Amino acid sequence: MIQPERITSRRNPLILRLRALAADGAFRRAEGEYLCDGYKLLEEALDKGASIRCVLWKDAPGAFDLPGSVRQYCAPAELFDYASPMKNSAGPLFTLSIPEEPEPVFDRAILLENVQDPGNVGTVIRTAAAMGVETVLLCGACADLYSPKTARATMGAVFRERVLRCTVEEARRLAERNGLRLYGAALSDRAADIRTLPLKNAVVAIGSEGRGLSEELLRLCDGELIIPMSPGSESLNAAVAAAVVLWEMAR
Repeated sequence: MIQPERITSRRNPLILRLRALAADGAFRRAEGEYLCDGYKLLEEALDKGASIRCVLWKDAPGAFDLPGSVRQYCAPAELFDYASPMKNSAGPLFTLSIPEEPEPVFDRAILLENVQDPGNVGTVIRTAAAMGVETVLLCGACADLYSPKTARATMGAVFRERVLRCTVEEARRLAERNGLRLYGAALSDRAADIRTLPLKNAVVAIGSEGRGLSEELLRLCDGELIIPMSPGSESLNAAVAAAVVLWEMAR
């Protein structure tokens, strides 16, 4: 087993780089690299053949069979915690290459617009993977797929789902190009009961809990749908609404 290089200074270039990757989306995109943490995600990344660049172990290296091209480091707990974006992380921290944009060919998809919470975005991607819906479209001011919190919330789905960032106009064109209808989830008199619509080959858009979908996107939709709820109920959390939609798409 390759012995990792030991790091002891906060000024070490790797520590500074890890902190920048955790905090700065523009830096991640410019470098083509993102940061994840935890044994579970590392196992998933290895299993799915993700391009791992380096690993920082907490205190001592773990028992992982890593490719020889992966640079390995270790740091004392205090320094590791300084580098990590997560509180009380057991580690390891590891970086990966941001993959090339996937092919925009799919038979169904869930679309998120302006869902800013990393946990919600990550949960939707994880749920889509569980329901066999392989494509997620992100429009507007959605949380960065490659932020540590979003990637962690996917529980490994970030390594296998097809995730495309696009404008609402591009989303409409992608739906048309793939022969799919575009539906928007909305609290309106025009919205049809989700159980009455054919969603097996469709793109369904979910907006933020507070504002819903933009008028711009709704104008581009072929129809609107609603999840029936008891009278007086508040709107569902975006990730919960997406889970119901994904279940119906799978069913």
